[in-house]
Amino acid sequence: MTDFLTVGSRRYRIHRVDHRVDSVARLPYSLRIMLENLLRHGAPAEQVRAVAGWEPRAERTAAVDLHPARVFLHDTNGVPALADLAAMRDAMAALGGDPGRVNPAIPAELVVDHSIIADVFGRPDALARNAELEHERNAERYRFLRWGQASMRGFTVVPPGKGIMHQINVEHLARVVMRHGDEAYPDLCLGTDSHTTMVNGLGTLGWGIGGIEAEAVMLGQSVSIPVPDVVGVRLHGELPVAATATDLVLTLTELLRRHGVVGMIVEFHGPGVTALPVTDRVTIANMSPEFGSTAALFPIDAETIRYLRFTGRETHHADLVEAYAKEQGLWHDPERSPAYTADLDLDLAGVVPSIAGPRRPQDRIPLDAAKSAFRAQAHPPARARLADSGQEIGHGAVAIAAITSCTNTSNPSVMIAAGLLAKKAAERGLRAKPWVKTTLSPGSRVVMDYYTEAGLTPYLERLGFTLAGFGCMTCIGASGPLIDEVSRAVGEHDLDVAAVLSGNRNFEGRIQPEVRSNYLASPPLVVAYAIAGTMDIDLTTEPLGTDTTGRPVYLRDLWPAAEEVRDVIEKVIRPRMFTRAYADVLDGDERWQGLDVASSATYPWDPGSAYVRRPPYLDGISPHLSPPADITGARVLVKLGDFITTDHISPAGAILPGSPAGRYLTELGVPRPQLNTYASRRGNHEVMMRGTFANVRLRNQLAPGTEGGLTPNFLDGGRLTSVYDAARAYHAASVPAMVIAGEGYGAGSSRDWAAKGPALLGVKAIIAKSFERIHRSNLVGMGILPLQFLPGQGPDELGLTGREVFAVRGLASHAGRRLPPTLAVTADDITFQARVRLDTQREADYYRHGGILPYVLRDLLTPSPVADQATG
Repeated sequence: MTDFLTVGSRRYRIHRVDHRVDSVARLPYSLRIMLENLLRHGAPAEQVRAVAGWEPRAERTAAVDLHPARVFLHDTNGVPALADLAAMRDAMAALGGDPGRVNPAIPAELVVDHSIIADVFGRPDALARNAELEHERNAERYRFLRWGQASMRGFTVVPPGKGIMHQINVEHLARVVMRHGDEAYPDLCLGTDSHTTMVNGLGTLGWGIGGIEAEAVMLGQSVSIPVPDVVGVRLHGELPVAATATDLVLTLTELLRRHGVVGMIVEFHGPGVTALPVTDRVTIANMSPEFGSTAALFPIDAETIRYLRFTGRETHHADLVEAYAKEQGLWHDPERSPAYTADLDLDLAGVVPSIAGPRRPQDRIPLDAAKSAFRAQAHPPARARLADSGQEIGHGAVAIAAITSCTNTSNPSVMIAAGLLAKKAAERGLRAKPWVKTTLSPGSRVVMDYYTEAGLTPYLERLGFTLAGFGCMTCIGASGPLIDEVSRAVGEHDLDVAAVLSGNRNFEGRIQPEVRSNYLASPPLVVAYAIAGTMDIDLTTEPLGTDTTGRPVYLRDLWPAAEEVRDVIEKVIRPRMFTRAYADVLDGDERWQGLDVASSATYPWDPGSAYVRRPPYLDGISPHLSPPADITGARVLVKLGDFITTDHISPAGAILPGSPAGRYLTELGVPRPQLNTYASRRGNHEVMMRGTFANVRLRNQLAPGTEGGLTPNFLDGGRLTSVYDAARAYHAASVPAMVIAGEGYGAGSSRDWAAKGPALLGVKAIIAKSFERIHRSNLVGMGILPLQFLPGQGPDELGLTGREVFAVRGLASHAGRRLPPTLAVTADDITFQARVRLDTQREADYYRHGGILPYVLRDLLTPSPVADQATG
């Protein structure tokens, strides 16, 4: 029902969700936002009923089509997304359509934050040098982004050097309530990074989607999502003095992973929420993907409004957010909780100092148990003497200590604590160990403003934490090389060295290829471990080092009191810092402004480019739909175990010279020092397909005893070769490829290349025990069929070796809109049924069209036929 809301002198149209009706009053806050979205867009009555009549413990069978308010992208997913839209313009022109019709239908905001690398550190010129190298490496990509901003309506780019997308989102871009003309509605934000959920801490519903799904949304398609379970977490009590927001989020990650919230939404409520500032809430919400949840919402309350005002949002807009939330039942009531699928409880007083690792964010370790946990890992004795310093390192030596990631650098309490700890340590004469690569890469320029205002910058620099750049850097694996002598020691003595970072994930092979053990920690603990230089220490009982008088210095001697941190925050952080930092957020430096920008409706592709190539997904596309065929004669490309993440699948980290991607670039004439990272070359599908399934820690069960992207070529007697070379051999012989996997396949970031890469390698179907939500959706978006083993079955139970010849039958005989719930799979003489994981009708339509891009293009070309197919 359309109604009006008056705020000050302005009147807004709103689509009322009557939260006073009992059935709506019981709904979780996130479902109230979804209900408003369905009502405003005139959704079918059965979808409205599925949400309005939601029962907390009912079986979920329905799905709804939501229309996001905006799409949020970073450069590594945004460049290939823009490339796909540019290719769609080419295809539109080739089929006689108007390429100018391919434009974002809703605001599309891209932040360049994933390309800067921590090459230079610990020097006054680190920021300038890293930024210079970033522009040298990425000029092609940045020209392409500037073309997109100039030629596509509704496409906004925040240039490099401004910060990390999610921190910029919560500090500046997020509206919480959108204004479009005289209409007001919730800011439903979907992004191409799984940590888009950070904005949930501001009361904005949002989550990560794949780049390919984002492209469809940008072009006006709705996003289909099963009606979710919603788990409530009641918070009460207050954090102890020694505990930080980081410790709280690691505790929640452990709790929620143990409970199981994959595919669900988590909502925080209760009196403990009112005691948490927004900066703590966004730290928690940021790690929703580490919980496994779709989103992790903190409802709007007075603290939300205070934060909006404090970060420089205009007064009228903050008033609108408050009035709208109260009018629509989105205002948090700590005394009354909605109905939830499950109710969890956490007493904040029970949170203790912690780290997480060495390989998963949910593996929390109390700080006082960190030494014993490290020693529990079996390590053969090994020591190495460093030539430059003359010191010895062994297993557990901290090779990287990084204050990084929007997860924590958005939170002044932990950042100020790190600065104060550095000050106390420097005054006692302590330094980071010489083998530790120390970096500071905050997600907002505001951080350096308040560090400078508080006088803490010189002390951080004295310990080696010189500003290295404003961007994701170490958190996404752009950590650069280790110190040379450390790298040599690791290689010569097979040392298990560690990284300690204030990031959000620490999967194998992600942070740095030579670093096996990775630990998540609060910024002050990152500083402490840099001083200690090893994980083989109990920071709660053993000294970090000795001061200038020879006295031992303990962590407790340096840890700042809560009052110290609070006093600094109250004295130095001011709204003008945010206003000043974001006044020119869309203006780049002279290098950005000086880039040549093509002015054309279609992009003038450079066939010799090593960064941006026209993707092949729409090559030769027909305007007419061809139904899917059975998969026959397929071979297994890789056979994988449980909890294979998108970091194992998707190309990530540095491009190594001897890898298939490295050899390809070298053949193009790219010098070895300029190979760069996979993240920077995501606009080149030739690079990315060569890096798929090439993670140095991937364990392919078809190649036992090996790590990395090796697999047998069954057309060549089972000879071991690279996954890429085997896939090309299968393609040349018209042999479809398949993947077999265990539980939790595809957990991790919502990387579109974890689906695009397998599709380009010829993978037609993936059979797993279970899938992570975003990755499964991305597979469908690329035309790959996700199949799931039935309960009690799996590769081992069925006796599958992965060396069989596979077939999936029943696709051709069900060429209509729907596939049966299961399909027959044969593997030589073994036959079994597998569940078809096309969870919504929209996903079934995408699969029939061969993916999202063909579906949307046909929709733009001939909207009536495709629309008829989608609705009838």
